[in-house]
Amino acid sequence: MRRFQIPPRGPSPPCFWVMPMPVFSTARQKMVDCQVRTNDVTDHRIIDAMLAVPREAFVPEGLRTIAYLDRDLDVGGSGEGRSYLLAPQLTGKLLQAAEITASDNVLIVGCATGYLAALAAPLGARVTATENDPALVSRAQGILAGLGLAKVTVKTAGAAEGDPAGAPFDVIILNGATEIAPESLFGQLGEGGRLVGVFAKSHPARAMIVTRSHGDLGNRVLFDAAAPVLPGLERVQEFVF
Repeated sequence: MRRFQIPPRGPSPPCFWVMPMPVFSTARQKMVDCQVRTNDVTDHRIIDAMLAVPREAFVPEGLRTIAYLDRDLDVGGSGEGRSYLLAPQLTGKLLQAAEITASDNVLIVGCATGYLAALAAPLGARVTATENDPALVSRAQGILAGLGLAKVTVKTAGAAEGDPAGAPFDVIILNGATEIAPESLFGQLGEGGRLVGVFAKSHPARAMIVTRSHGDLGNRVLFDAAAPVLPGLERVQEFVF
């Protein structure tokens, strides 16, 4: 049995709870009350999704007791890099910024084991998720199928590739940060489409929304944020002589 403390945010009091395994429903409620609602996530559809989707199902068994802490969780991965579930607070804020509607075609880039895709599923018409690690793709497919989320399609693809066959997308969400301008992903946005993610091209890193309107791209800073960089979206190292 371990005791966790969520530090207060704003005027909200501290939240304490003891989480014997596996009392995940209580931890899920605390996550929403202490991390998500207190950070201006007010869309009831997102709140409902985060209360319904079992975050613990998307992490390795050894991490399940900390699945609801407000931190990025390394869920494994190999080859080009590690893969993460983003912290719940950031996850909720990115989803809200994307303003997914019931008719939207949604792409989740770098989905890891599929948690963000599972949250997006009840919000949009169709959800495609990409992940560069085939083993994680298989895990995500199994978890999502077990939850009955048949509308989510998971594909093996690098983060910079996106899913040209499924484009145009109304919404693209990066499940991680990018250090470069993901031009290929911008090209897969439909008219009125939005790409939301953490841009770490400079310091501090910031969550931004990029929109396509009348063929042109515009961008807006949302808030300061930090997230692990997605494999394939790293800054190209310059050689120094």
